[in-house]
Parts: sequence; C-alpha cells; structure tokens
Amino acid sequence: MLDGHIHIFNKTIDKAGLAEKFSEAGINGGIILSLPPETMNFGYFGQKERLDNLLECKEAGSNLYPFYWINPIEKDALEQVKLAEEYGVRGFKIICNNFYPDDKKAFRVFEAIAGINRPILFHSGILWDGAVSSQYNRPAGFEALLQIDGLKFSLAHASWPWIDECIALYGKIQNAYSRRPDLSVEMFIDITPGTPPIYREELLTKLFKVGYDVQNNIIFGSDCNLDNYNSKWTKDWVKRDNEIYDKLSIGTDVKKKVFSENLKRFLGLDKQPVKKNTLLPGI
Repeated sequence: MLDGHIHIFNKTIDKAGLAEKFSEAGINGGIILSLPPETMNFGYFGQKERLDNLLECKEAGSNLYPFYWINPIEKDALEQVKLAEEYGVRGFKIICNNFYPDDKKAFRVFEAIAGINRPILFHSGILWDGAVSSQYNRPAGFEALLQIDGLKFSLAHASWPWIDECIALYGKIQNAYSRRPDLSVEMFIDITPGTPPIYREELLTKLFKVGYDVQNNIIFGSDCNLDNYNSKWTKDWVKRDNEIYDKLSIGTDVKKKVFSENLKRFLGLDKQPVKKNTLLPGI
C-alpha cells in the first residue's frame, strides 16, 4: 500500500522509527512533500536547502517519491522548476493560498512542469492556514488547467467541503475527451482527509456511484508527517474506507488501484495506457 500524501515539517527523520511506523500501518512508501515555501509561514528555507532536505528524506525508506513544494508566483519560480528537475524530483506540490489557479504567472509554471512530464498535486478545498484563502481553492477554478496540454494533476482532499464541485469538474474533463480526442490533460482525485469521518461515506459513495469512470484516478493519502508518521491514523482511515468499499461492493481490483496502482500511474511509474472513457449526455 502506498500513501499519496506525506508531509515533511521537520528537517531530521528517524529512519528506524519511520520503518517501524510504516510497517505498523501497512505502508510501503508514497509521495513525500518538501518543506514548504516561505509564503506558507512555516519558517524560511531556501530552495536548495529544501531540495537537499527532500532528497535526504527520500533515503529514509524505500519507494519514497519526492515532490517539491513550489510557490508558482515567486519571481524565480521557473528557475526553481528547472533546479528541481535537475535534483530528480518526481512531481510538484502547490497550494494556491493567495492566487487563483488561472493566474498568469502561475500558469507559466504549470506549463513548464507539464513540459518536463511531472505531475502536480494541488491542495483543494477549505484551507487551514489561518488566513482568508479558501476562495482560491474551489475546484471549479482548476477548470482553467484544461488549457495546459500534457498536464497531469491531482486535487487533494477531494476538495472538501466542495466534493460535488470536484466530481463535476472530473466529469467535465472526462466529457472534454469526446470533444477534443487529442486532449492529454488528466485529473486525479486525492482522497486524503480532508473529509471528517462523518462525511467519508458520502464522499466515497458519490465518487464511485456517480457513473463517471473514476476507478483509475482515485488516490489514497493520509496527510501524515514523515518525521512522526501516525500509523494509527492511517490504519483507522484504511479500515474506515474498506468498510465503506465493502458496503458499496467495490471489488478488490479497484481497491488495489486506489491504494497503490493509481499512484504509480500518476507518478509515471506505470506507463501502461488506460483507456479514456468519454462522458456524453443522453448516451
């Protein structure tokens, strides 16, 4: 099982402790997100310092895939993308905390990331940052990404509390394939909580019963910290999700995709093509 959403908020990692906690949770690796940029108010770390730390953390376990957390409206953001590529990052993490997804400066960075065949994991939904910022993270705002050919992106937390809007955006992109057969934009939905437990069954029911072709594009994540991985938290969410999947008659093959295979495809590790099923009304 892979965890698609693990944060780094501490520069030092207890490798032995991490291995034990991963084992307790049944986790074999996942995406690790670098220390945040200055605008997230977690302290200042320079780009090279954050990249060095990210690669050092990658060595804390096997199957850890480093994502660089970038602020795409910083003046040197394009240079940051280039350096991160040289460091070998597998993707990028972005939070639109004071700009909209269609911001012109940010768009140039998104295009550059698509140009080097790296995916973007976006925060979406309510943003717990102590500021007035959630307006920038409504899922419909990410509709603008349809303009960036070749982009592979995921919306984290299924955009809670706007899960209906998130699913609607996914449906719009699925419909776009029927109108633009060569379209290569692909959206994933990261179901990292996000959703408080009381909303979890509603989310998973809507995702898997809406009638859209979602089984290849849903990714599990925990939102845990790498430096003190909360194995109980992850186990509880996996258990809760599996109980809901059983109620929904979701098969083992689909659960395997959600818990590992879809993440590999998002990362480009699994290059086997998946058929794009178009979505058309009245058919």
